[in-house]
Amino acid sequence: MRPRSLAPGVTAVVLAALLGAVPAGTARAADGTGGGPSGPLPLARLFDNRGIGDDAHPERADLDGSGGSLSARDLTAAGWTPGRALTVQGARLTWPRTRPGRPDNVRAAGQSVRVGGRGDALAFLVTGTGGADVGGSGTVSYRDGTRSTYRLTAPDWRAGPAATKAVTLPHVNTPDGRLTTPARLYAVTAALRAGREVASVRLPRAAGLHVFALSVRASGRGWSGSWATATSGHPALGPWSDRTLRLVVHTSVGGPRVRLRFDNTFASAPVRIAGATVAVQAAGAGARRTPVALSFGRAPGVEIPAGAQAFSDPLAFAVPEDTNLLVSFHLPGTVPAAPVHRLAVQRSYLSEPGDHTADGSATAYTTVLTSWPLLTGVDVGGGPGAVVALGDSITDGTMSTTDANRRWPNVLAARLLGQRAVPRYGVLNEGISGNRVTAEVYAGDGISTDTSGVSALHRFDRDVLAQTSARTAIVFEGINDVRWQAGAGQVVAGLRELAERGHARGLRMLAATLLPCEGEARCTAAVDTERVAVNAWIRDAGVFDGVLDFDAAVRDPDHPARILPGYDSGDHLHPGDTGLAALADSVDLRLL
Repeated sequence: MRPRSLAPGVTAVVLAALLGAVPAGTARAADGTGGGPSGPLPLARLFDNRGIGDDAHPERADLDGSGGSLSARDLTAAGWTPGRALTVQGARLTWPRTRPGRPDNVRAAGQSVRVGGRGDALAFLVTGTGGADVGGSGTVSYRDGTRSTYRLTAPDWRAGPAATKAVTLPHVNTPDGRLTTPARLYAVTAALRAGREVASVRLPRAAGLHVFALSVRASGRGWSGSWATATSGHPALGPWSDRTLRLVVHTSVGGPRVRLRFDNTFASAPVRIAGATVAVQAAGAGARRTPVALSFGRAPGVEIPAGAQAFSDPLAFAVPEDTNLLVSFHLPGTVPAAPVHRLAVQRSYLSEPGDHTADGSATAYTTVLTSWPLLTGVDVGGGPGAVVALGDSITDGTMSTTDANRRWPNVLAARLLGQRAVPRYGVLNEGISGNRVTAEVYAGDGISTDTSGVSALHRFDRDVLAQTSARTAIVFEGINDVRWQAGAGQVVAGLRELAERGHARGLRMLAATLLPCEGEARCTAAVDTERVAVNAWIRDAGVFDGVLDFDAAVRDPDHPARILPGYDSGDHLHPGDTGLAALADSVDLRLL
């Protein structure tokens, strides 16, 4: 039967609304909030901007109001395909399931978005098109009738920093042709009230702020971080082709279950892991028992898009505390570069060609590695959560004994395991050799020749806030800033911002004083003056919840500008094993 003609004045949109179906890009309440009689709508029902275009028809998309758009081809090359679930900063976000040239994002204008779940943060995939950071305040509504506010800021898609981006695309499409300038998308999180179930989120009113995806990030309840490391760069490798990596990592807390986290940070292309196993180390690359296979979404392997993460499925595997694990994973394709943590202070192994993940013996593992590529976390079931140490080379373990696990966070973890006065937290080492509080050493895009990481300010969300079950953060950075001519005021401003951001997410924030370094080439008297000023502020300002006076723990009482000779590794900047133990032993565990 043929449909009847529409009555005069009744549009297709009105008819669709009467039938309960609102075409994408047209759903709006009378006040412009995107709600309507049925209340908040899923984000995809509110899409009102075409930000992704086909390279052959760039005129069909217009992200920025001037004809510029993202390339669907570039997104596919990065692994960001329509409808794909991406894990970024611990949050699962779904990339829009739309064809190029169709509405695929929301211009934030106060729309009310249906989103549910309990967690520690809202997570957004966003970008801005105003030429600078753009943002505003929004509201979260919970199932119990309460509300909270949040602040969402998106860097500009072309001018924003590479250091905090989720993914960089190599081109911008315009009606006049392709521009070989990068375009960036960002993952941004905002705090939620703990334990409350989200019902909806009202977006800010912010012209030029584009939201592509939104979800609630799970809090990690039921898991404790046992080991972690920070991505310090994206250097050229090998290239490796059809190789298995067997990485040696040291646990803090143990548990009856395990899951692993792999990060494709800073990358421009996906990486494929064909299979992975876990085992307890016997010696070298040899396993105590046959390695146990992991899965990813019930599949044996996983492809990790550029800038994204992959968590393995929970595995019933008894993880011992204070023990070395072997994490093996097979890279079937050619890998010319990868995200790494450069300074492992631990020997790991690379195999001859082939999948050797199930090998219990060390025979196939003929090459020694001194870095940790791709692997960034080991979580165990249960436990009270984790303490995160955000630092530079002294936290990273420079000058400590290789394979001995004598970094100060290792010693702190052992102290926690040996007592019952406070919870036996996991300890996660997020130190990067050469890292600074306020300055970038690695910009965050492309092949890196330096692996000192992006600044602490720019990696804080990823390396602290997104860590599994983080409860307390220890900030022990700043000596590299003053050694490279930053003033105390600049370092103090950065430390204050870190404290504020941690407190906003409910973390307990501790700061450690900077160690003396007289005798090291860059540690001049002028540098020591700045260091002393930073330490005075840390001790007296009351900005942090507690102070770990590492300076007092290892300085020479007769010559406070230098490390006590018995604690000095010999380079006058880094403590040796004994000095690192003195740092850990000085920590009042009740502060954690």
